[in-house]
Amino acid sequence: MEPKANYVLVGLFVALLGAAVLAGILWLGKTDYRGAYDRYEAYMRESVAGLSVDSTVKYRGVDVGRVKDIALNPDNPEEVRLTLDIARGTPIKTDTIAVLETQGLTGLATINLTGGSRDAPPLQALEGQEYPPVIKTGPSLFFRLDEAISRLLSEKGLTKLLADLDMAAKGAAEVLDEENRTALKRTIKDLSDVAQTIAAHKAQMEQGLNGAARSAENLVKVTASLNEQVPVLLARINKSAAALGTLTEELAQTGKAVAAVVNETRPELQQFSRQTLPETGLLVTELRQLASTLIRVARDLEREPNSLVFGRTAPPRGPGE
Repeated sequence: MEPKANYVLVGLFVALLGAAVLAGILWLGKTDYRGAYDRYEAYMRESVAGLSVDSTVKYRGVDVGRVKDIALNPDNPEEVRLTLDIARGTPIKTDTIAVLETQGLTGLATINLTGGSRDAPPLQALEGQEYPPVIKTGPSLFFRLDEAISRLLSEKGLTKLLADLDMAAKGAAEVLDEENRTALKRTIKDLSDVAQTIAAHKAQMEQGLNGAARSAENLVKVTASLNEQVPVLLARINKSAAALGTLTEELAQTGKAVAAVVNETRPELQQFSRQTLPETGLLVTELRQLASTLIRVARDLEREPNSLVFGRTAPPRGPGE
């Protein structure tokens, strides 16, 4: 039984060692056979220094694949052909752009995919073509800086830069001529005088500022008081308006009632004006006559009180009667 047990142990050891070697190979190759990838190509017109096989491919900063191969384009030696394996399902669109990015000071480079609008169609190979779809490329930051510096340091750019500097120097010389320097000195002196004047009236300015602060405080108090009193005043005004409305309604009702009474008593009033008033006028006339008669009788009684008993005395006869 012992030889058979040894063979089992040796076989188990060999199997474990083979699995470990296979896992190491997969890890070193950075291969993930659990997922599916789509192959694309990109053509760079700049140096890909720092980029190597198995470098990371990112989509908006997210790892989505790796660089499978780097080679010169046989049809155009000024371009570098990159073969990319990108995880299936990554939204690679017709407007997606591949840009070379350098990671900090290490010099290592990665491919970053940008763009890819929602409405753009997916990137696919043309019908009848065997090669994979080609992703558009854009210049990296260092490439743009290099081109800008190259244009600046070129003969034409350097000449233009020197001409601009010469014009700037001439313009500065014209600005700083004797007249302008004198005006600048005068302006500085005026500013100094203004500063001295302000310093001399510092106490007055502080008093003015303090007065303004107190005025602001008083204004705040007045505003607070108004905020407290205005609602009460508005409530009173609303009550007065309501009472005035009620009084107006009552006056309107009273006017209607008076008009109704006048309409009801109009026949009596007309009869009074046609019959009673003339009779009243005659009565007043007779009363006036009676009053005149009573006044005359009273005067006679005052002159001859006995006439009430003996009658009036006959007037004396004249001569010859």
